[in-house]
Parts: sequence; structure tokens; C-alpha cells
Amino acid sequence: MKFWQISISRRSLTIAAVLVATVSLGLGAHAALNKRALDAARAIAFAPGEAGVAEGSAKGAAKGSKIALVIGNGHYPDANAPLAQPINDARALTAKLRSSGFDVDVVEDASKDDMHRAVARLQARVKPDSVVMLFFGGYGVQARRESYMIPVDAKIWKEADVRREGVSIESVLDAVSEKGARAKLVVVDASRRNPWERRFRAYSHGLAPIAAPDNALILTSASPGKVADDSKGAHSVLMTELLKELKPQLAGIEAAFNRTRIAISRATDGEQVPSVSSSLPEDVSFAAVGDKAGS
Repeated sequence: MKFWQISISRRSLTIAAVLVATVSLGLGAHAALNKRALDAARAIAFAPGEAGVAEGSAKGAAKGSKIALVIGNGHYPDANAPLAQPINDARALTAKLRSSGFDVDVVEDASKDDMHRAVARLQARVKPDSVVMLFFGGYGVQARRESYMIPVDAKIWKEADVRREGVSIESVLDAVSEKGARAKLVVVDASRRNPWERRFRAYSHGLAPIAAPDNALILTSASPGKVADDSKGAHSVLMTELLKELKPQLAGIEAAFNRTRIAISRATDGEQVPSVSSSLPEDVSFAAVGDKAGS
């Protein structure tokens, strides 16, 4: 065999070996890239935080959402002194609701714009399976047999100003009803003697009867047309008694509202008798998701 033939053979083998090594490296790199991409995809798909959110959302959708708007108004320029109880009550109720699984939007010393924006936010969150609660503490005024929540920046000189400056409780219920909420819960602690009353020609003591739309439960601090004086405590009589009753181990919310009404009537020797109206087809549990009544 000639020397040049041996050299060619060795050179061919060397080239072939280099080609094989290059191809192997390429395949290895391609496999590594594919593995990294797959791992990255798995990391995104199964990231603990995002997986928890997705799982929580699915469970929330299955069990129904619990949302609340809590408004405490205390500093009214036309009043002789600030109201301390509404803000204290709003904060205490917010803590209680959140511990029971409610997503709470709380607003203090709300202007008219603040209240309209808060109602819009509430309406946007309502789903057909939602349990919705509205709490208002502050001054409430009736005008033309309709009850209005009064913002702190209201300028009221006559009855027509109440309708223009205030926020109708019935209008909030209508906005929530449009979204098909499963249950609507309302607590209104606003049966105070309003500081604008002397400017009105018509009788306007307390609140007007609030008509409960379908699937609604309404608790007001006094009977229609009646005024309740504030207690000397940090919380109103209504909130003091209501907080005792809103416990997961006790019965549903309608039962809690009725027990609150009875407790307040007894505590005030019948001077303050709250009003409860209901159109709920069945009671609503106050327990947080995962809790069981009686536990």
C-alpha cells in the first residue's frame, strides 16, 4: 500500500470524527435548550404563587365571592361636632368581615365623588354568585320617602339638596341587583337627628322605610321615622351588638340581624328598636370559606 493512500485514509477518518463530534455537540446543545425551555414552561405553569392564585380563583368561583363596601362618615362641617362612632364602627366591621372571608372596600369621611366611585367599584366586582354587604355609618336623611346616605362635603339647604347631594340606598341596591348578586346585605347606622333639619319645611326625622329588593336583608339602627341618640362608647349600640352576633359558629346572617334587633331593644329599654326587613329565600352563612358553622 502506498504512503499517500494511508495518509488519505487517516485524513478521512479524522474529518469524519470531527464531523461526528460536531453533530453530537449540536444535538446535545439542542436537547439542552429543549430541556431548559420545558423546565421554564413548567416553572411558569406551576409557579407556587400563580398556581395558588389560579386554584384560589377556581375555588372562589365555585363557592361564590363575598364582597363588601363599608363607609364611615364622621367629619361633617355643618355638624356641631365630629361623629366618632361611624369611623370606629367602619374599622371594626371591616376587620370582622375580612376575618370571615369578605373582600372589603372601606372608605372614611367620603365625599360625594368618593361615594359614587366606591359604589361603581362595588358594582364592577359583583358576580351572579356574590354575597354583597353595604354598611353606612354617618348621617342619613329621608327625602320624598327615600333614604339617602350623606357625604361629608354635602351642601344642604333644602330637601331637594338631599336628593342631589346624597346617595340613595335604594340606588345602590339597584346597581348591585343589576349584576345578579345572590344576596344583598345592608346595615345602615344613620338614624341620627341631622344637622340640616331646621332648614326643611317638611318632616324628615330618621330614615324612610327601605324596600328590600329580591334576595336582600336590611338592618337599620332605628325604626322608620325614628331618631337614635349616640351612646357614649367608642361604638354605636348597633355595632356593639352586631359584632357580638357575627360569628361563624352561630346561625346565619338573618338570624344575627334579628338577634341584634332584640338585643338593642332590650339594652335601651325599648327606646331604640332597629328595623329588619328581608326578602332572602334562605339564610346566608357568615362563615369564611373552609369554616363550618358550629366549629
